[in-house]
Amino acid sequence: MLLKFSDWLVYGVLRLSPESHLGAALNFFVYDSLKILILLYVMIFVIGVLRTFLPQNRIKKWMGQRGIIANFFASIFGAVTPFCSCSSIPIFLSFLEAGIPLGVTFSFLITSPLINEYLVVLMLGFFGWKITILYVVSGLFIGVVSGVVLGRMNLEKHLVEDIASKQNGAIEEQDYERFSDRLKFGFEEAASIVKKIWIWVLVGVGIGALIHNYVPKEVIQSIVGKAGVFSVPIATILGVPMYGSCAAIVPIAVVLFQKGIPLGTALAFMMAIAALSLPEAIMLRRAIKLKLILIFFGVTTVAIIFIGYLFNILQTVLL
Repeated sequence: MLLKFSDWLVYGVLRLSPESHLGAALNFFVYDSLKILILLYVMIFVIGVLRTFLPQNRIKKWMGQRGIIANFFASIFGAVTPFCSCSSIPIFLSFLEAGIPLGVTFSFLITSPLINEYLVVLMLGFFGWKITILYVVSGLFIGVVSGVVLGRMNLEKHLVEDIASKQNGAIEEQDYERFSDRLKFGFEEAASIVKKIWIWVLVGVGIGALIHNYVPKEVIQSIVGKAGVFSVPIATILGVPMYGSCAAIVPIAVVLFQKGIPLGTALAFMMAIAALSLPEAIMLRRAIKLKLILIFFGVTTVAIIFIGYLFNILQTVLL
């Protein structure tokens, strides 16, 4: 329905051509903005209602004591959720609001866009089962290791004040006698967060739409193809500011690979687009300060570069 509405508005009402950069960019903006805002509200509402049934201090204590196991399960949960980097933010924010340790929440945020059923199916069709399995394992590795590293850096001071207070102290438990009270809490929680973040969503998706539709793939291919041994870090850095859906980024990686770009370099570019994006950074500014955003992007980028080189080394074995 959202896709039909976006097509109707952009191509019907505004009469822009779907072949033009402006038409495609505006369609992308309308569709993704509505999708993310609706998903943001619904997911925070659902999680808010569920939180009224769960003892928050006990959950926080349990997950905080489990170390790397908590990061692993957060990554597994991320892998089975069908969200992009921006769509994962509602759950990430809800985890922080619930007082879940910062490193654990990052494990979810990193893995969720890297691995999902759509991407796995596409990779099976384009790359085969061996590369797909190694990709899934690598995605979990990036999520767990990056989350553990970020968790041990004691970065809670870089959260915004209202969220930092929930990370550093006990959470005040509330009793809900009626189910209507639980629904009310969910509605209020969703409305509060959406009210604070909606402008960041629009700005972030707008920038993503411009990059997605105005940066030719040939330019990326030319830059990466001439980078030699530095192709993996350059491809990763080029992919970080971009934004796209799984349906779009897997074919891009396939085209790069078919044009002679090493497998690991092509997959590193795809991972960077999936896990990190400029729109995501803009939306995260609601919850975390700029320094922590840069650290998060830096740690994840290094992990992706490592995996890219690993795939390049194993390319002859996998193909």
